[in-house]
Amino acid sequence: MKNIVLIIDDDNRNIFALRLALKARGYTSISATSVPEGLSLIYENPHIRVVLMDMMMPDVDGYAAIKMLRADERFIDMPVVAVTAQAMSGDREKCLAAGANGYVSKPVDIDKLIAVIEKVG
Repeated sequence: MKNIVLIIDDDNRNIFALRLALKARGYTSISATSVPEGLSLIYENPHIRVVLMDMMMPDVDGYAAIKMLRADERFIDMPVVAVTAQAMSGDREKCLAAGANGYVSKPVDIDKLIAVIEKVG
């Protein structure tokens, strides 16, 4: 499996919808429902091309997850797209300042998501 999209989101409904939409567009995806699980997948799988990171998760949020990922020099340049229900003024900038390469608000517009994946990945 090459060029995999990793979805990290604590809501299985979001994962299901994103995986279905990505598959319809020809993408292979894998998923994790927690940051530790997602980071393990990144460490184990060299074919992950981009990470879709839910920014609002219970135990470890996306902001902390991006910091953890960036702390490992192997993954400093790993493309991360913040996928969040936070769509208030300044939220995009906050996500990008935290180290995300792109930002998409929920509910996800798949055309916009694909455009961001193509741009950052």
